[in-house]
Amino acid sequence: MSSKYAVSLDKIIKNFNFEVLYLPADASELSVTSPDVNRPGLLLAGRDDYFDSDRAQFLGFSETEFLKTLPKQVQYESLKRLAAKKPPFILITRSIVPPDGLSELVKEYGVPLLRTSDSTSGCMASLIAFLGVELAERVTRHGVLVEVYGEGVLIIGDSGVGKSETAIELIKRGHRLIADDAVEIRRVSSNTLVGSAPDNIRHFIELRGIGIINARRIFGMGAVKLSEKINMVIQLEQWDPEKVYDRMGIDNEFINIMNVQVPLTVVPVKPGRNLAIIIEVAAMNNRQKKMGYNAARELLHKLGMNDEEPESEEIEIWQSY
Repeated sequence: MSSKYAVSLDKIIKNFNFEVLYLPADASELSVTSPDVNRPGLLLAGRDDYFDSDRAQFLGFSETEFLKTLPKQVQYESLKRLAAKKPPFILITRSIVPPDGLSELVKEYGVPLLRTSDSTSGCMASLIAFLGVELAERVTRHGVLVEVYGEGVLIIGDSGVGKSETAIELIKRGHRLIADDAVEIRRVSSNTLVGSAPDNIRHFIELRGIGIINARRIFGMGAVKLSEKINMVIQLEQWDPEKVYDRMGIDNEFINIMNVQVPLTVVPVKPGRNLAIIIEVAAMNNRQKKMGYNAARELLHKLGMNDEEPESEEIEIWQSY
């Protein structure tokens, strides 16, 4: 499926250090919109059913050796059929010499021609992973994204609840900032979200009463990170004495972000609570749950209770221990 986003060919060339054999225009003006790639063996053999011209095309040993078995005229027609589809670019792998006639055909049809010394399968896998991130479906959410003990923690909540201040405390405790205020979230697979900061506000934090600071300049390069997988969401909210907050943590709550279910923890905020330490513990506890350990369930087993959420009188029983 084609993506509604695009990545410039210049970025792809620089990221993978591709050799440029021909460009019909400046690489920054050319783009790729499909996260998928293709090996055009069937097209070269004369079958163009369901051929997707939006995909980058790879020519490796299999394709070039097959072309050598064809008569010169048939080989030329096969390459012409490929160039006429005008794919975003054709990439020759393993530093193979371009097949006869290909250099002239790409100029005729305006198709970029690139080359790499990498193997075909390895380069395809790397490019698919790269395009999967660059062209992923995305949304921007108000919040703060930090890495805490290797867990990507998205902190959300109303404006002024203390998200940025908590992020500063976490940075001072050795954790890393990914984004403040606006978090760009990309769905890179059916169950994976990756967050990053928009380029123009990357590494900046707004602190009420202080103003704008640059976390990278103040705390150093080790205090920031470009992107991180979102493993859990912490929702900060002002303490409501009328609301009953989860005190056991037996069952996980989830929040839906782009049809991906992410573990959610609601943390009430009131004077005297050290939010940074609470978030550190929440991150470690979330990792333990992913590894199959739930402290609340173990406690209930030790007290001879059921795994299900205990009733209020059961809570009073174990609190008396």
